Amino acid sequence: MRLRSLLFVPGDRPERFAKAAASGADAIILDLEDSVSLANKEAARGAIADYLAGTREVITIVRVNPLDGHMTAADIAAVAGARPDAIMLPKAEGAPAIAQLDTILRSESAPDTSLPPILPIATETPSAIFTLGSYREARERLVGLTWGAEDLPAAIGATASREANGLYTPPYEVARALTLFAAHGAGVAAIDTVFPAIKDEAGLAAYAARARRDGFNGMMAIHPSQVAPINAAFTPSAEDAARAQAIVDAFAANPGAGVLQVDGKMIDAPHLKQARHILSLAD
Repeated sequence: MRLRSLLFVPGDRPERFAKAAASGADAIILDLEDSVSLANKEAARGAIADYLAGTREVITIVRVNPLDGHMTAADIAAVAGARPDAIMLPKAEGAPAIAQLDTILRSESAPDTSLPPILPIATETPSAIFTLGSYREARERLVGLTWGAEDLPAAIGATASREANGLYTPPYEVARALTLFAAHGAGVAAIDTVFPAIKDEAGLAAYAARARRDGFNGMMAIHPSQVAPINAAFTPSAEDAARAQAIVDAFAANPGAGVLQVDGKMIDAPHLKQARHILSLAD
């Protein structure tokens, strides 16, 4: 799956599903958790199941309710038969949470059907921070790993997760970095969290650029207007692709070389690995 942009849509707003799918996002996340009130959960389950049963234009992920809230099984029972492309698990706490969700998925799915992969939100509880390394044990069940900057500060009584300039305070920079390394350690996509200021286009572009610079593969969005800037940030420019191709070509022309010069700069094996990655994103 290519997951540059993942757009959230409230599950009780089915009139928005098609618009979200046509937004250019690589995936849409039909939400059964925070954006849906308790009174609307059942209606949202039905709307999502109906949508999944039709023709899908993009990867469609369903965010279920957390395992400790006693609603996960009902969410899975409602949508499993329509086979979502992935399940997003909020407030996940490492590999044991993946195993617990898999038990629910097996119990609510038809026999001999493959289970959808899982995208955990991996930093929403204090305990979750200490389980990030365990996702390596569940790598075959994951499509990626992401994090959140809202539930965790609320859980510990923090007043904010960001400075006045929008940058994260040190504790949440740690959570972000650990998620990044946990995802790459498990060999799955690292997905950065949402940028909440919908009208701050410059801020979004800068945030997405930092995420790509730091090694994230994609980012979540909360409004269709955020999709294009996110896609642009996670798609190499023509100049980046040309430089990457020059590095690959240089090593192809000198197969025995460990170090070369390209455009007056020294390059070696890590640069070649990075260049190949850039070309894969450009493709």
